[in-house]
Amino acid sequence: MNQPLVVDLDGTLIHTDMLHESALKVLRERPWATLFIPLWLARGKALLKQRLADHCQFDPASLPYNEALLVWLRQQKDAGRRLILCTASHHSIAQAIADHLQLFDEVMASDGDINLSGSRKAEALTARFADTGFVYVGNCDKDLPVWSVAHSAVVVNGANGLSDRARAVCDIEHEFPLRASNLLIWLRVIRAHQWLKNLLLFIPLIAAHQFSDLNTWVSLTLGFIAFSLCASAVYITNDLLDLESDRLHPRKRLRPFASGLVPAWQGVILMPFLLAAGIAMALWVNVEFLQWLLVYLALTCAYSFGLKRIMLVDCLTLAMLYTLRVIAGTAAANLDLSFWLLAQSVFLFLSLAFVKRYAELALQAESGAVKAHGRGYFTSDAPLIQTLGVTSGYVAVMVLALYLNSDEVLELYRNPTLVWAAIPFMLFWISWMWMQASRGLMHDDPLVFAVKDKASLLAGLGFAVVLIIGSVA
Repeated sequence: MNQPLVVDLDGTLIHTDMLHESALKVLRERPWATLFIPLWLARGKALLKQRLADHCQFDPASLPYNEALLVWLRQQKDAGRRLILCTASHHSIAQAIADHLQLFDEVMASDGDINLSGSRKAEALTARFADTGFVYVGNCDKDLPVWSVAHSAVVVNGANGLSDRARAVCDIEHEFPLRASNLLIWLRVIRAHQWLKNLLLFIPLIAAHQFSDLNTWVSLTLGFIAFSLCASAVYITNDLLDLESDRLHPRKRLRPFASGLVPAWQGVILMPFLLAAGIAMALWVNVEFLQWLLVYLALTCAYSFGLKRIMLVDCLTLAMLYTLRVIAGTAAANLDLSFWLLAQSVFLFLSLAFVKRYAELALQAESGAVKAHGRGYFTSDAPLIQTLGVTSGYVAVMVLALYLNSDEVLELYRNPTLVWAAIPFMLFWISWMWMQASRGLMHDDPLVFAVKDKASLLAGLGFAVVLIIGSVA
């Protein structure tokens, strides 16, 4: 006789934990409610899960399901086997998932009084299936008490010898291997490739032609590391708060947290360590640099918790976050902030922010979306965003042209007339970036796209060569 299949939810049927998901969603949508979490937890985990479930709504279709397990479960269902979803998550959450999948014959889950986990789950299942027995599908050591009373086990994503421990208490009917995790995945978690943007810290030093001071280079290098660590903490925070939106995005759904490849709780633990290390290193550079880093962190928190959902304000904020890197680089190098550099940075980075948003809107429009999820835009806004972005980019070129006609250029360059040849390179690059975005070839982040794009690299090389020759010729 085929015993009923009892399937765990968190970490088994889905590559995430609904308790963590609920807490993060409450933090994003109702931050004030998180103040009550310690009080709810003090009254028991079952009540905590109920309160979190009451305070948030979620889309079961967006969750990262274990597709291999789902295929196998459907085969078992077609063969006439009964399927029961049994989870420590709150009943309202489990029922919503069961209704979405249309796969389970019954749902057993926690309520406000009983947390259906471990030994309590084992007792409930023993009583429910005393006549037939059952096969339990689980993924961790908390399932061992259940497997000890089950007819057999199905081990999913078993790590650290879990299969051996399960086999010691019952037979194993089937196994689903653990998804691979390696260093590259963690580099994706911290978005190490995004650290390239922090090279903007070196722009003031290069613009001022202060190349010979070793101490300044050391300070900027430490500042680069500090900004990178803090930026990674910010990226992790954004990814955790944007789980649902990312899962509805054609590319972002593959990010480690959105796909469930890395558990959300690991990001919650890693984030403060990165932040603390970055702030400590920034203090080592100098106090003024630390102050600008804190401004960056405050603005990016405001962006994460609300500004990114406000039309146009989101792009202006992104431009300011780029520009703050340039300002912080000025502080780290103990240089005076140039009006020309500041003005060009604002307009150039505003154009790049519009590139980023335009690319996202165009991609979502192709998938049939009418409104960008988690953003204040309709996909029909893309043409206007394109116009605003191109205009901002050309204004940045105009600022550069005015700068090249200023007295400062006469002091920095031996041949100021030759430096004017940098203008065509800048015009080409701005136009090229927007052409790529218009053709749907733009990476989510334009600066990351630029360092991988041959035409952009050649334009940057030409720009640099003109400035170098103008300095020494």
